[in-house]
Amino acid sequence: MNNALLLVAIILATAGIAGAVGYQLRKKIARSIANSLEAKAEQVMTEAKNKHQSIILEAKEKAVQFLDDAKKEEHRLRQEVIAEKQRLEKRENMFDQKLLEFQNNQTKLQEKIDQVSQVKLEIEKIREQQLNTLQQVAGMTKAEATELIMKKVEETSKTDLMVRVMKLEKESSEVFDDKARNLVVDAIQRCASSHAAENTSSMVNIPSEEMKGRIIGKEGRNIKTIEKLTGCEIVIDDTPDSIVISGFSTIRRQIAKLAIEKLILDGRIQPARIEEFVEKAKQDLSLDIKKAGEEALYKMGITGIDPKLVNIVGRLKYRTSYGQSVMNHSMEVGFLSGLIASELGLNASLAKKCGFFHDIGKAVDHETQGSHPEIGHMILKKFNMEEDICQAALTHHNDKTFNIYSAVAKAADAISASRIGARRDSYEQYITRLQDLEKTAGGFPGIDKVYAIQAGREVRVFVKPNEIDDYSAFQLAKDIAHKIEQELKYPGEIRVSVIRETRVVEYAK
Repeated sequence: MNNALLLVAIILATAGIAGAVGYQLRKKIARSIANSLEAKAEQVMTEAKNKHQSIILEAKEKAVQFLDDAKKEEHRLRQEVIAEKQRLEKRENMFDQKLLEFQNNQTKLQEKIDQVSQVKLEIEKIREQQLNTLQQVAGMTKAEATELIMKKVEETSKTDLMVRVMKLEKESSEVFDDKARNLVVDAIQRCASSHAAENTSSMVNIPSEEMKGRIIGKEGRNIKTIEKLTGCEIVIDDTPDSIVISGFSTIRRQIAKLAIEKLILDGRIQPARIEEFVEKAKQDLSLDIKKAGEEALYKMGITGIDPKLVNIVGRLKYRTSYGQSVMNHSMEVGFLSGLIASELGLNASLAKKCGFFHDIGKAVDHETQGSHPEIGHMILKKFNMEEDICQAALTHHNDKTFNIYSAVAKAADAISASRIGARRDSYEQYITRLQDLEKTAGGFPGIDKVYAIQAGREVRVFVKPNEIDDYSAFQLAKDIAHKIEQELKYPGEIRVSVIRETRVVEYAK
């Protein structure tokens, strides 16, 4: 029992000693660790302070350097400003000096001008005095003396001047006529077109005379309906197996012709059917116009045209001028323009367009106010065509053209219009044109007789030999040609021949 207690006591004592030793050992270890951390912390703090001081020193050095640089830059800029100021002051002084010199020179110049003006006045007075003295001595005024001198010069030099003028004109005209003749003839030979004159009426064949009565209808209601819907006049006379459609517009006549032909084939002719077939005729004609425009542009090699402009082009198929189809005329002018332009070294494609579209205004001139050149110019402008093409349409009847392409189109237009068989005038128009031509040419003094010959292509003027001499006849021909160009409109050209003849007849008995 005692041994057990002793053992327990020893164990407890040993445990107490071990605990005290462990506590002291743990305390020592903890103290060692604490000392180590404090040392590290102090080391970190020391390094941080040293780095902080280093950064501050470096920042101070940079700040000092920056201040030094700023001061140097400020000093440099200040020196530049001072130098610029001095330069400006120097220039200002120089300008002031120049201004003073200029003012002095201006004053001196004004003084000289005044002196010159005074001298001119004195000279003018002396001149007037001399002129008055000369007029008193000569017994005539200045105007009379000038007129007398001019007459003397004209009388003595008239022959020489006219001979010189005639020689120069002959030499120049021969050269240019040869070139123009070769160019135009070559273009005409390379473009051969057929012509068919058209009237202002259309003929419709009918199968029998009985059909005429059916077209007229009861109390004429059928024919009245056709005339009302188409705007044309239906002429039914004794002509066998045919009726005549008369109208100024070829498009309306074509609509009436198509409608009547359809009615004849259908056989049921009454107002309701007439209205129906007139509408069908309009639709068919619209398609035909579009097709005609496309075919014409294809033949001309023109692409990229607005469809609406194509329809306007197609309307030219049913438009005539002096009996000539405007569509054929436009195509011929286009081909001729292209040929002439290629000979001149110009853009043949552009010239062809200028020639083809020059009469586009005639497609709608019956429906739009204004002349066909103005209407054509407006149409081409609306479809954004090139300016050369627009101007060719506007100026192809003017004396002054817009540019070389307008002149080419004008020349091609004259060639096409003057081709034999291209156009046809009525008898009354023909007689009126010749009478106007003779009247225009005969409106000069010294003319005895005037004859228009060769269908108005030539005017022969017989002058009075005792009033018109040879050189005056030369000038008279030019004056007559100029007056015809200004007052008359005609295709091609008119030759003016002035004839002066003196006959002396005596009989020997």
